[in-house]
Amino acid sequence: MDRKYLSKLRAQVPISNLIEVQTKSYNWFFKEGLKELFEEISPVDDFTGKLLSLEFGEYSLDQPKFDERTALSKNLTYKASLKCKATISNKVSNKKKTSEVFLGDFPVMTPEGYFIINGIKRVVVSQIVRSYGVLFTTDRVGGRKLFGAKVIPSRGAWLEFETSPRDVISVKIDRKRKIPITSFLRVIGLTKDEEIIKAFKTTDDNGDHPYIKTTLERDASKTYEEAVVEVYKRVRPGDLATPESAKPFLEAMFFNPKRYDLGRVGRYKMNQRLEIKANESMQNRILRLEDIIEVIKEIINLNNNPVAEPDDIDHLKNRRVRAVGELIQGRLRVGLLRMERIIKDRMSVLDSDTVVPSQLINSRPILAVLQEFFASSQLSQFMNQTNPLAELEHKRTLSATGPGGLSRERAGFEVRDVHPSHYGRICPIESPEGPNIGLVSYLSSYARINDYGFILSPYFVVEQKASKAKVTNKIVYLDASEEDNAIIAPASIRTDKDGYILGEKTAVRKFGKPTIEKTDNINYVDVSAKQTVSVPTALIPFLEHDDAARAMMGSNMQRQAVPLVRCAAPLVGTGIEREAARDSGQVILAEEGGVVTGISSDKISISSKGRTREYRLHKFIRSNQATCINQKPIVELGQKIKKGEVIADGASTDGGELALGKNVLVAFLSFRGGNYEDAIILSERLLHRDLYSSIHIEKYSIEIRDTKLGPELITRDIPNVGEEALGNLDEQGIVRIGAEVSAGDILVGKISPKGETELSAEEKLLRAIFGEKAKDVKDTSLRLPHGEKGKVVEIKIFSKEVGDELPAG
Repeated sequence: MDRKYLSKLRAQVPISNLIEVQTKSYNWFFKEGLKELFEEISPVDDFTGKLLSLEFGEYSLDQPKFDERTALSKNLTYKASLKCKATISNKVSNKKKTSEVFLGDFPVMTPEGYFIINGIKRVVVSQIVRSYGVLFTTDRVGGRKLFGAKVIPSRGAWLEFETSPRDVISVKIDRKRKIPITSFLRVIGLTKDEEIIKAFKTTDDNGDHPYIKTTLERDASKTYEEAVVEVYKRVRPGDLATPESAKPFLEAMFFNPKRYDLGRVGRYKMNQRLEIKANESMQNRILRLEDIIEVIKEIINLNNNPVAEPDDIDHLKNRRVRAVGELIQGRLRVGLLRMERIIKDRMSVLDSDTVVPSQLINSRPILAVLQEFFASSQLSQFMNQTNPLAELEHKRTLSATGPGGLSRERAGFEVRDVHPSHYGRICPIESPEGPNIGLVSYLSSYARINDYGFILSPYFVVEQKASKAKVTNKIVYLDASEEDNAIIAPASIRTDKDGYILGEKTAVRKFGKPTIEKTDNINYVDVSAKQTVSVPTALIPFLEHDDAARAMMGSNMQRQAVPLVRCAAPLVGTGIEREAARDSGQVILAEEGGVVTGISSDKISISSKGRTREYRLHKFIRSNQATCINQKPIVELGQKIKKGEVIADGASTDGGELALGKNVLVAFLSFRGGNYEDAIILSERLLHRDLYSSIHIEKYSIEIRDTKLGPELITRDIPNVGEEALGNLDEQGIVRIGAEVSAGDILVGKISPKGETELSAEEKLLRAIFGEKAKDVKDTSLRLPHGEKGKVVEIKIFSKEVGDELPAG
């Protein structure tokens, strides 16, 4: 269907890949994330540090052993082997041995952004969490605002700074007892009182509230040794505190990258908030003296400023997205640390002269954490495949729950609420109704995620030309902190044909707040009126006329529409239907241009530059939600095709566009009270013409085992069952494809051995007369459950004899 663009706004900006959040993060994990992990644990030295050392080098991922269709049909995991070059060095003889070692099979993400685990499609949902770095807080005591700070690292102890009403600044390490900040400064580098006073001379200049001077007076420690003992006593109460034991412990706690790491994000946020310049290298990701001094200076400045406000914890500049790559990296770190311990144990047992890398490395801990993550993590979810939109939005979901996140019971109103910084980043409409409201949210249609995990939104740049503001076609992506320093106009702003803004004043968002501003001061303009909302919400025509609660219901219910036998693209669209279908994974796109040379119900052939590429179509495939996935060609023989063009429709798509329903005539009127309170009166014609009919595919399975009494058998010879009931079964006793079955019909004939039971008088008489044992088997056939009927479309038989993986028994 050719769409006509009727809006008076600027031409539509095309939406980039909607599942980029999944694919980009997974690609990052294999290019960067794994490399970071190997650098963290490499080299692994033996316990003495004088004998052996193991280093990890280049790594590679093989091609998957089988394709996606095989994994789905045989209940296997779609995976590939991870191999790494490992070098073992003997420090005594200076000899080195290098070999390639196997580190386990990794689940591989499909191009559509999901994983296949044990034959089931699963999606890893992105998690939205509090960002690492520094956050300034406030506490009101006796009418006075007292500021503090939290330094949150990626790995290691949390630091919480507080100001008391008596002007003493203290710090808590991992929520233990308070320590005067001056004691902590002595431990990390400023040992003398004069050095401490000099560091804060220009900041701590309020005569009424001398924070550093007051803290020094209250500080019991006066030297470095005393301070180390004082801090150690607070962190490890009950242990014997001496300078000799305390110094190495505290140094490891804050200056060892394996124990304390701010992370790339933490360093970036520290630099941004405290206006310091430190690169993101590993040595700058530990706790630095300059960072702590700047944090204390900022606390003093905030305390001295009567109009100062604390950082907003719910602002998107302080919240970030941990996508699939980072979540896998976090779990894999645990597995690699376990593997490191095994390597060290083996180094002390095996002969150092003959040992090779493969003898030291055991991949089981890695496989165990991956299996646990994909099979049972709260963020690894059974993919919603009700329709293409449900599938697409599941991949674009953001969850605040999960490991390291919030719990439904403890999350308050503030964290669930819509925040001004969500504009163009998180949809304010779409969220589940129930205990998860506000905790599960969805990315806006144009939103992207940057390398640090912060959500970006696109804007047209406004330039000043001849003292007039002109909206250019240049697009920039801003994060929430950059947007706080900009003046942004909505997409509906009036412009002439050359893009110059009309009028002297207009409604804008200035530094995140709505106001009226001169048009000459505008920095950016929204790229689209629908950039604030998610894909399902953007599919609602004339959304601005709807009540917000009803729009939310509409957004959620679109994802519940089952695919119809014959779907129809909407007559009134919003221009996003094609992109939604394209990125859902339900349609087939031409990988390169060419001419259609062959079409059948399950295959399309396209020839290009002397070679032919075949595209196989899915026919009557069962989705996770038991809906039917059936692809149909929409091209003709001899048709010229461009790269990226839709060549086959899938479930709920029509001509490459999303088609969730039908274009039916609807009347809004009272019909003799029959449609009172949300009831709907349907024309009988809708039923007779199958306008809203849908196909559902159910799966029924039966296991054949060896029992203690003997083996179970599949057979047509079932006791006490007439020939009529066996009409649809083949010679083996399995129902044939194409058979129409109804409730109670036998699908698989099976008999199981029966244990010895007490004989009735009649059976005893029969046995006495004929002298034979009656057949000791019972009918345990698989029958179609009550209320079901349909046609058999596929039969699968799995057996250990042909190499299928089956559970024990």
